Amino acid sequence: MKYENSHKRLALSTFVKLLRATETISATVHGPLTDLNLTVSQFGVLEALYHLGPMCQRDLAKKILKSTGNLTTVIDNLEKRKLVRRKRNENDRRYFDVSLTLKGKNLVKEIFPDHADRIVQAMSYLTKNEQKQFGLLCKKLANKA
Repeated sequence: MKYENSHKRLALSTFVKLLRATETISATVHGPLTDLNLTVSQFGVLEALYHLGPMCQRDLAKKILKSTGNLTTVIDNLEKRKLVRRKRNENDRRYFDVSLTLKGKNLVKEIFPDHADRIVQAMSYLTKNEQKQFGLLCKKLANKA
């Protein structure tokens, strides 16, 4: 019983530390997006389309870890700002393909370098080996949870 309680405490403590680290890094990395009137999800869509090219909403939702329902609202708002366009898929009319407009592409091209620099800075508190090890541990957790 004593082992179980100490094991449980360690798991809970580790989980809280992971959440705190995630929230701290996320605030640092994503904070400047509010100045651009972008949510984290909106930026995720723009960034994914910029680096991966046009894709259907379903695949985009999986890529940025959001539900398709939530993504519809995100894309609606990006469309209103003329940053993305949505077009019915010609092969399967149940799906919409989403792509960046020139305005969207230019925005990501302008803001992504600073975003990447903030990530590099936030992760610089870990050595390269620690970053590799941490990446492997995160991947292990993601594949088992």
